[in-house]
Formats: sequence, structure tokens, C-alpha cells
Amino acid sequence: MAASDGGGAGAGSRSAGAERPTTWPPPPPDVGRRAWRPPSLPLSAELRARWLVPAPLVVCLLIALPDLFVSQVPPLTTLLLIGPLLACARFGVRHTVIVCCLSAALGLATGIGDDAVPSVGFDVRWSGLLLGCALTVYVARRREHLAMTLAHAREVARVTQEAILRPISRTLDGTQVCTRYHCAARESTVGGDLYDVAVTPYGLRVLVGDVRGHGLDAIRLTSDTITAFRELAYTAPTLIALTCALDERLTPELGPEDFVTAVFAEFAPGEVRLVNCGHPPPLRSGHRIEFLEPLITTPALGLSPDPRQYRVRLQPGDRLLLYTDGLTEARDPEGNPFPLLGEAAMALREPLPEEALHTLHTRLTAHTGTALTDDLALVLCQPATATVTARVR
Repeated sequence: MAASDGGGAGAGSRSAGAERPTTWPPPPPDVGRRAWRPPSLPLSAELRARWLVPAPLVVCLLIALPDLFVSQVPPLTTLLLIGPLLACARFGVRHTVIVCCLSAALGLATGIGDDAVPSVGFDVRWSGLLLGCALTVYVARRREHLAMTLAHAREVARVTQEAILRPISRTLDGTQVCTRYHCAARESTVGGDLYDVAVTPYGLRVLVGDVRGHGLDAIRLTSDTITAFRELAYTAPTLIALTCALDERLTPELGPEDFVTAVFAEFAPGEVRLVNCGHPPPLRSGHRIEFLEPLITTPALGLSPDPRQYRVRLQPGDRLLLYTDGLTEARDPEGNPFPLLGEAAMALREPLPEEALHTLHTRLTAHTGTALTDDLALVLCQPATATVTARVR
């Protein structure tokens, strides 16, 4: 049964000179030390790319052949620049140089075949072709440089985003913690859903939240929320005090329609303490599976919440799943919601936390029949001393 504690922020904090725990995990390595590698392509895209490699060379030959074998065809030397233009738009410097050499050779051959060498007209056309080839090589070099710069910037962004939402799969302060995250935006690995953990003098504390909105504003607010949690989790003596301090820190950064739903968990021997601010209730799985609903509904952060703490006993073998609404609001093609209780009861029977979250995510995508269109954060917690009976397959 859940027991409710009184509201209001707790008083007191550690002195300014007190030593703060070391942040886990250590910062990610410098991305500048990594060698840049082009992203891998799917097999079909790779095959198409291979077929396109000889295309500029073929274009040059098709342009030059009529001029080489048909005397009535007007000079087509200038049109040979089409091949280098195609090469610089699609390939790198080396391929462009090869096509340029072929174009220049074919241009000279057509001039010789037309007995136009030497002549002022041919010299002008061929010089224009050579100048155009030089420009295409320059463009290919600039394009290659920009592609490498963009890839480096994306790698820096990826490492930075992983530092914001660090993947976790380990035992912290006597509790196994495993996370899984999905971002609906293809250009980012961080969205509006968030989670974080902190091993504090008051026990292991876990945050799972959901920022209103999408895009860069949501990513900024996600980063602000996690940063504030990492600063305050070690000094706030209670979850209520932590919630109030986090709300006070975030409110000046929020727009008039912004808010952050959040659920806080603090693990102690034999129990977990919870504060829920407008977030989907945690799910406890053990001898039975049930939602841990708060007795009193509390508004989200940024909407002047009056946090209330409630306690839930944890029996050996119990697991606590904290999640975002990407799990509860998922729909199949007919519009039916994801049956969370039944599916979670099956998935959370897996012996390892990583396997349990993988199974739950697989069942979710099978239900929707397509890639998830909403962000999703899953955090599974289990006392390390507890055991889960392996499934009989």
C-alpha cells in the first residue's frame, strides 16, 4: 500500500564547503580524436551509388562519339563539361579529376578529328572546357570539406546529446537501473522526454519527465531540466524539497504555455518514495502488476505544483518501471491504445532488465506496426538483491 507524506518543501541543505559526489558516468571522450568515417548506406542505396559511379564517364563518351564519327555534327566540346559537373555534384575530388581528364582528352580528340587544331575557335572552346574542369575540381574539394565538417559537427552533437541522456545499465547504490530511449526526430537523439539518476547521500534518486513541445526549444528545456536535477539532487534533503527547488529553477525559463511533467523516485531499503507532478504513474511488477497512482494529483513543473510524497513497499523480486506517455499514447493502425498492463506483465518477466526493456519496446513497435512517432523514455529499477525467476520457454 502507498503511504502519503505531507506537502511543502523541506528545510536544510549541506554546507557550501561539503564535498559533492563525483558525477557518473565520466565525461565522453573528445570527439576530435576520432577519425571521421562516412555513414554506412543501406544495401539498396549502396547498389544505386555503385551504378552511378560510371555515369559521368558514360555521359562524356555519349557526347563525344557523334563528333568523332559523324563529320556533319557541330563541335560539342563545350558540352563535355556536363560530365565533370555531374561528378562534382555527386562524387569526391578523385572521381571528378578522372572525369575531367577524360573530358579534356575527348575534347582534344574531337578537335583533332575535325581538323580544328590549331584554330582560334577550338582554342577558345577547349580553354573554356579546361577552365570549367578546374572549377568543378574546386567545387568537389569544397563539397568534400563541407561534408566532413558537417559529419564532425553531427558527431559532436551526438556525443553532447549522449552526455545529456546517458545510457545506463548497471547497479547503483544497491539497485539495478536500466534505461532505453527513443527520439522521434530523425535529426536528433534527444527529444522532449528525459530521465536521469543520481546517487546521493539520501539514496538513489531517479527522474523521468516529459517536456511540452518538440524541436530545439524542447531539447533546450530537456537539457535545463536534467542540469538542474543533477545540481539539486545531491543537496535537497527530501523529494518534496527537490521538486520545489527544481520548479523554482525552471519556471523563469518556461514560456507561458510550457511545462514539464515529472515523476521522482527515491529508493530506500524495502521501499521507494515517489513524487508525481502530472506524469503517468510508475508501474510496479512483482507478485502482481499495478500502477502506483498518487492519492492527490499534483500539477506539472512550471504550473505551481504542491508536491506530495507517497511511499510504496518493494518486495523481493519487485521491479519499478518509470516511463513517458510515448508508451501509453501509442496507437495501432485502428486507433487502439497499447495494452500496457498486459504487455508489461509479459515483458517484465524476462530475467535481465535489458531483455525486459527490449521485449517491451519490441511489443510496442509490433502494436503500432510502424516506427514510433513520439519520444519514449523507459527506466527499469530493481533491488540488486532481488531475483526474478527465469521464464520457461
